[in-house]
Amino acid sequence: MKLWAAALAAMLLASVTAHAQARVERFAVVIGNNLGTAREMPLRYAESDAARVLEVLTRLGDFDPLNSVLLRGQDAGSVRKALLTINGRIREVVSQPDTQAVLAVYYSGHADGQALHLGGTELPLSELRDMARGSAANFRLVIVDACRSGSLTRVKGGQAEPAFALSTYEPAPPVGDGLAFLTASSAHEDAQESDDLQGAFFTHAFISGLLGAADADDDGAVVLDEAYRYAYDATLRSTSRTVAGSQHPTFQYDLRGRGELVLTRPRSHAAERAHFDVPPGFGLMLMRHGIAGPVVAELEPAEKRRTLSLEPGRYFIRMRAPDVMYEGHVEASSGTSRALDVRELTRIEYAQLVRRRGAGSERAHGIEAGMSMRSSLPNAKAACLGGFAGVAVDWSGFGVRTRFSTCYSELQNPVLTSDVMAFDVAAQVYRAWDVAWLTLEVGVGAGVSLFSQRFNTAGVAPTRLSTVPFVSLGAGAQANLPAGFYAGLGLAGETHFMRVAGNIDDPAPLIAAFAVRASLSAGKRF
Repeated sequence: MKLWAAALAAMLLASVTAHAQARVERFAVVIGNNLGTAREMPLRYAESDAARVLEVLTRLGDFDPLNSVLLRGQDAGSVRKALLTINGRIREVVSQPDTQAVLAVYYSGHADGQALHLGGTELPLSELRDMARGSAANFRLVIVDACRSGSLTRVKGGQAEPAFALSTYEPAPPVGDGLAFLTASSAHEDAQESDDLQGAFFTHAFISGLLGAADADDDGAVVLDEAYRYAYDATLRSTSRTVAGSQHPTFQYDLRGRGELVLTRPRSHAAERAHFDVPPGFGLMLMRHGIAGPVVAELEPAEKRRTLSLEPGRYFIRMRAPDVMYEGHVEASSGTSRALDVRELTRIEYAQLVRRRGAGSERAHGIEAGMSMRSSLPNAKAACLGGFAGVAVDWSGFGVRTRFSTCYSELQNPVLTSDVMAFDVAAQVYRAWDVAWLTLEVGVGAGVSLFSQRFNTAGVAPTRLSTVPFVSLGAGAQANLPAGFYAGLGLAGETHFMRVAGNIDDPAPLIAAFAVRASLSAGKRF
């Protein structure tokens, strides 16, 4: 998306510079619209992505702001007028001696296989293609990020029709030297937004590549092929875990006789920017200002060192290794280069991440099982020994668990003996704190016990069934183990509201009986 624009635009400009004597002017029309037709769900990030695209083009792609137009929330008529106006200015520019022009057009919003949907109006894709083909610019780049509506990641567009597929037509011979079309996904796929990234998957991957992550040969320049391969792989990895499924970016271009096109040269901006060296083996997510700020770059783990070129300022950084994560704030000053050192960051075990705000997951589900022992109640004179199984849901600082348990005890007195089986269903809400590799928790809960009491007497005594509600207050500690496993100890005080009679036929008053329950558990979070 914006990255595409930046990339391809930058590439175009880099190619143009091959004509050393030619003056190059770069033009951009950047369009974003969160609204489509009345039947389409509004998007959240199309317009903000457009603004970010223009920022990349003007800061890293050398697009003159005077030659750039940003259209946010505008209809098809306004877009058409802007394209015609820019093309008119381009004709004037290229008519001058030794002058060339680059045109980049970017769109983010709703679409189907036939047209862009702009707030209830439509711009046919064929018209957009014709405007690009007919431009007098020496290089023309069109980037379209639009597909269909979706669910968890809020996929873009709204119609169950083919997406804008580059392979469905053959472009007419270009008027100038180069023509490129780019889409964020292939036909029949969803171009997806992410709430965590506050934008599109592909855009963030492409931006990260242009900042230096895609510089595979470490020559200080990111060329078109490097940027596309990096963005393609990163987008495919990220979207393979979404409900909408994998997203495959597509790219088709015709650059007459040109060599490799340089999109960005991160090292050439050393004087006014900051540079971070990311060590091998670490993935990285970088947020501007703080943990709630916009995501600037996201890198997958790699075997070699990578260097990112950034705007000066304060960043929140999260570095991931296979078995641990590090996070913290770092300062980036203009004209400086620094290696990121995990010793300057806070170490966080993966089992604890779900309770860290913004750690990449809103919650985790877990299963657990173990053994428990409850002290005696009035209907039994011995401790109740047994086991339990349950499920738990963890958020950043609290959780909820439900357990089913069973235990056995017995009652003996001069009159009779009995075997007592208890079947419990209980729920608990708890507050959790992470301390090094331990998680400490305090919680309150409630449940109900079904007691089955079988009597052993000289005569005949029927089995008694009784239902007893209870409340609890407890505390526990969990040792967080690799791969999401954990082991825990718990201790809770329980108050049972029950009736106990000396004779099975006698009525009895309701009493509150206190017991202590200890538990030993093992579990796995997902």
